[in-house]
Amino acid sequence: MHGVVSRWYAALLYMLAWLMLGLATAALLVAGGAGWGASLVFAVPLAIVYANATAFSAYYVCRAYPIGHKHPAAIVGGVGATAACAAGLWCAIGSAWAALLRAFAPAGAVFELDGPKLATMFALGVILYGLAAAVNYLLIEAERVRRLETRELETRLTAQDAELRMLRTQVDPHFLFNSLNSISALTSIDPGAARAMTLRLAGFFRLSLGLHAQRQVPFSRELELVRDFIAIEQVRFGERLRFDVEAAPDALACLVPPMLLQPLVENAVKHGIGQMIAPGCVRVSATRAGSLLRIVVDNDVDPDTPCVRGTGLGLENVRRRLAAAYGIEASVHWGVEASRFRVELALPAEAVDTVEEA
Repeated sequence: MHGVVSRWYAALLYMLAWLMLGLATAALLVAGGAGWGASLVFAVPLAIVYANATAFSAYYVCRAYPIGHKHPAAIVGGVGATAACAAGLWCAIGSAWAALLRAFAPAGAVFELDGPKLATMFALGVILYGLAAAVNYLLIEAERVRRLETRELETRLTAQDAELRMLRTQVDPHFLFNSLNSISALTSIDPGAARAMTLRLAGFFRLSLGLHAQRQVPFSRELELVRDFIAIEQVRFGERLRFDVEAAPDALACLVPPMLLQPLVENAVKHGIGQMIAPGCVRVSATRAGSLLRIVVDNDVDPDTPCVRGTGLGLENVRRRLAAAYGIEASVHWGVEASRFRVELALPAEAVDTVEEA
């Protein structure tokens, strides 16, 4: 099935329209002096026959003369010639049908098809074929636009996935580079601590490798990775580094992009606690406010030491990942408040149970 009859409901509407046209034609014949019975028997079957003929013929003619690829004169000529042939064939079928009715119907109960009526029938056939062609052109163009939109959407999704994969691959080398620098510094100061940090680092990457195939993970699992990261850093910083988490149960069940918090916590340790002589604390809090999940990562800073304000890879990576995953529905804000550097994330709250039910 093609064109105007490509779907069953479209075919039904199409046939109903032609049936109404057949009834209207019969009514016109009655107004011209013919009987209702003869008019209905003559007009309705002819309308159904022409409906099926134009449904397929007009579709393939429109495909053979596509708008935008053929000259308008060629389109008009091709459609016009086919319409004339179809209308002529329709008149021939109508003449044969009228003759058949005269052979079997009682005298006076048939419709007489003379020259003027044949001319009217031919003109009507050309007009109806042209309308069918116009409808097919509209449907073909609508289908073309729909395919272009689908292709554009697929392209955007592919580009988005590629960007997300690229941004996620930036996290591991960045973290690994800083961790190896820390291990290198510890080898000459405390070889035992360097060995312990190496083992914790290996365990951290074993846990994180399983996340690369996932687009989202529960926030509770993301916190587990952050705790492992803090444990690695505490080998180097000892009591100078404290960690505190406040997360509501409904926030823990929300889904987030994997390795989202790690670069933020890494920045908090490197640019905050690492620049202080006194002990400092990194805090992570998460709450769900309606359809939004709000996450705050803040850390103590030395008020006498300027801190990096969003110019590093970590913050830029998080901002771009959220923008690629959620668009304008997500946001990232950061700044210094009362000797603490604060990063606040807002993203759509998608619970694990909600995603599974969907």
